[in-house]
Amino acid sequence: MELQVNGAKTYCYTGGKAFDAAKPTVVFVHGALNDHSVWALQSRYMANHGWNVLAVDLPGHCRSQGEAPSTVEEAAEFIVALADAAGLQKLALVGHSMGALIALEAAGRLKDRVTHLVLIGIAYPMRVSPALLEASLKDPIRALEMDNVFSRSTLAAPPSLLGPGTWVYGVNMALGRRVLASNPGADLYYRDFKACDSYTGALEAVSTLTCPVLFLLGAVDQMTPPKSAQALIDLANKTGKIVKVVYVPVGHRQMSEAPDQTLFAIQGFLGS
Repeated sequence: MELQVNGAKTYCYTGGKAFDAAKPTVVFVHGALNDHSVWALQSRYMANHGWNVLAVDLPGHCRSQGEAPSTVEEAAEFIVALADAAGLQKLALVGHSMGALIALEAAGRLKDRVTHLVLIGIAYPMRVSPALLEASLKDPIRALEMDNVFSRSTLAAPPSLLGPGTWVYGVNMALGRRVLASNPGADLYYRDFKACDSYTGALEAVSTLTCPVLFLLGAVDQMTPPKSAQALIDLANKTGKIVKVVYVPVGHRQMSEAPDQTLFAIQGFLGS
């Protein structure tokens, strides 16, 4: 599905189903140097079980045109514009890593229009190591290799993702190369990482939420360790939000390393 958002063509994967205004809608937001395909299992399932799905390519990433956002705030404004372009009065937001920060910031801006918020692999602050940040600018393939080593807790996927024995490290390396090639002049990896590293608005965004929140965290995540989300969890609880916290026994790539657990956590939460 293609939409015009801020004057630029924006691609959203719908899980193979036509958009139906009578159904509830979930918007999936990917992380750094990713695209809509990281939600392959989760988006298809939700689309076949009563939901509209909009798994978006952020601007300047793969099939979406426009300038790639330089900050989380810019990306959140894009999500708000996407919701307007799709005519969504109500929506659920699901984000991973950088996408979780974007979803959080967007939910704070959309307020009562957001029914549920799912934050996967979130941390605050989401600091990026100086070595990884520098490599993302000067040698992005090296940065991609580093990212994939630190993000993974396994090299072979469970049977529910692509097939038994899928080399998830290689799959994500190929995805990163494809996203880089889609926008070679934008320093895209550095821009995404810098947006994560520079974002300072998460606590304020949590304080303004009006919807239930699910924190879905990797128990052995080295990129965004679970303890790094605790300040957000504590504040959400303190301010009276409905909060659920789920830990999955994997690293930072929850959607591919624990696809069923991730899906069922999302599905159960959105159905509540």
